[in-house]
Amino acid sequence: MSVRRLSKTQPKSFAFSKATMKTAEWWIAKYPADRKQSAVIPILWLVQKQEGWVCEPAIRAIAELLEMPVIRVLEVVTFYTMFMLEPVGKTALIQICGTTPCMLRGSEALMAVCKDKIGAKDHLSADGKFTWQEVECLGACCNAPMAQINDYYYEDLTPFELGRIIDDFAAGKKPTPGSYDLRRSSEPKDKVQTLLDPKLYDGSLAKKIKLPNTEPVG
Repeated sequence: MSVRRLSKTQPKSFAFSKATMKTAEWWIAKYPADRKQSAVIPILWLVQKQEGWVCEPAIRAIAELLEMPVIRVLEVVTFYTMFMLEPVGKTALIQICGTTPCMLRGSEALMAVCKDKIGAKDHLSADGKFTWQEVECLGACCNAPMAQINDYYYEDLTPFELGRIIDDFAAGKKPTPGSYDLRRSSEPKDKVQTLLDPKLYDGSLAKKIKLPNTEPVG
């Protein structure tokens, strides 16, 4: 696992927005009073949604809110790679999957597009709008190559389509997530050849199965 450290440049302070605090309190209420530290991950996520990343003052504020040592929050935020420890693009955080299925389907060409249009990997673009990263498997191997952009998956990408998506984000548009090869979910790319008989998945066969007697003996 790579070493993850906080950004060398930090804001002087952090404050929860009213909406973030309201949702944080909802999460805290889900746990017993002496176990509210269990809400640390969702609250870290809320902070990241508010700020775009997790700064050191935010870590201290979360520790105070949850009455836990700062080092414990730091351990969590540096362990999980879903938490950004440096400022990222305000418009789009583009995470290109570089694991084997996506690599074999052309993810390196997608990264080349990002480098050309945005700049160096893991660095904020000159205009502050974009950041791109190479990440490990995002679990959409059937629709490789793919990328997660902000909260959504963009699948079956070509360099041309990714370039157009980046241009649309830059223009203030909201590109539609999902497959860019006209596929529905993760169905086969060409002819559908599985689960053609509705009885295999509509539950009708299951209704005819007689379960064994499970009554306790004696």
